[in-house]
Amino acid sequence: MKKEFWIKTAALIAFIVITVITVVLLNKDRPRFVFKDNFGTEYETARVLAVTEDNSVVDTNTDNVRKGSMDFKLEILSGRYKGDICFVRNHLSALYNVVVKEGDKVSVRIDTTEEGVYSVSIHNYYRIPLIVGLLVLFLAVLAAVGGKKGVLAFAGLVYTFIAIVFILIPLAFKGVNPILATVGILLVTTAFAFILIGGTGRKTLAATIGCMCGVVFAALVGELAARIGSLTIYQTDEAEALLLLLSSYPIKLRGLLTSAILISAIGAVMDVAMSVASSVSEIATLNPGIGFKKLFKSGLNIGRDAMGTMANTLVLAYAGSSLNMMVLIYSYGVSMNRLLNTDFVAIELIMAISGSIGIVMTVPCVSFAAAKIFSGTNKLSTSKK
Repeated sequence: MKKEFWIKTAALIAFIVITVITVVLLNKDRPRFVFKDNFGTEYETARVLAVTEDNSVVDTNTDNVRKGSMDFKLEILSGRYKGDICFVRNHLSALYNVVVKEGDKVSVRIDTTEEGVYSVSIHNYYRIPLIVGLLVLFLAVLAAVGGKKGVLAFAGLVYTFIAIVFILIPLAFKGVNPILATVGILLVTTAFAFILIGGTGRKTLAATIGCMCGVVFAALVGELAARIGSLTIYQTDEAEALLLLLSSYPIKLRGLLTSAILISAIGAVMDVAMSVASSVSEIATLNPGIGFKKLFKSGLNIGRDAMGTMANTLVLAYAGSSLNMMVLIYSYGVSMNRLLNTDFVAIELIMAISGSIGIVMTVPCVSFAAAKIFSGTNKLSTSKK
C-alpha cells in the first residue's frame, strides 16, 4: 500500500513539475507592456482620502443613477508613483458611474506624458477583494459539502484554468492549430480532474474515454455547422482586434471558434461522463455476474436523466450571457428571418446546440466504454472463482 502511495505521489509531483516547466517555457516571450519614464499608461490601485467636492445628482429617469461630477483626493498605493497624492475629478453618467466615498479603494488609470509628469483618472471600482472572497467562498462550499473530493475538484478546476490561459493561449500565439491544441489540453485536464476525484481506476478511464468522445462530437458538429453557415471568428465582435494580431503573431484564427465550442462544452460533458461511469461502476460492483448488454442499457437509462438537465444547463448558460442582447432584439421588433441570419445569433446557437449534442453523445459513449471495461473485469473475476 505504501509503495503504491509513493508511486502515485512521485507521478503527481513529476506531472506538476512538467506542467510548471511547460508554462514557463511557453510564456517567457509572452507579450508584455513595457513602461518607460517619459510615456505610458498603467492601471494601479489608489485610496480615496477625501471627497473634496460633490456636484452629483440622482437621476430618477435612469434607475436612480448619479450624474454630474465628484472631486477626490487620492493616494496612489501601487506602481512607480506609489505614495503620491493627487486630486482627481470623476465625471458621472449613466454608462460611467463609479461612485465611491472616503476610505474606499479604486482602480485608477495613470497616463505619463513626460518624465515625472502624469495625469490620473478613476478607471473602476476595486473588485479584487470581492473576486478573491467569492473564490474562497466557492472553495469553502466545495469543502463543506464535498469534503476531500470537493477540495480536489477545486484543484482540478484551477489546473484547467492554468492550462487554458498559460498553455493553450501561448500555443495559439505560436501558430499551433488551436483545435488540436484544445483537444490535447482538454484530454490532459479532464484525465487529471477525474483522477483527482475518482483515483486511477477503471471508472476514471471509462469517464475520460466517454468525455473525450462527447467533446469530439461537439467539435465536429460545431465545425461542420460553422463551415456550412460560413461562420468564422471574423464574424465576432473581437474580429478587428484579432486581425491586428496577425501582423505580429502567426495565430490561426479560424480554429478559435471550434476551440471555444470545445471549452464551453467540456464542463457539462465531464459531469455526465463521471455520473454515468460511477453508476455503471456501482452496478457492476453490486452485481458481479452482470453482462455487457445489461450494463450498457443501465448506463443509457441513467444517462438519459442526466443529459436532459445538462443540455438545459448549457443552453440556458448561453441564453443568460446573451440576455442583454435579447432584450435589445425584442425591443427593436426584429423579424425571425433577420434574427436567425445574424452572425451573433447564429454563432451563439451553433455553440449551444453543438455543445448539447456533445452532451447527448457522451451518454452512449461512456456507457459503452464503462460496460466494456466492467463487464470484462467481471468475467475475469468470475472465471477465477
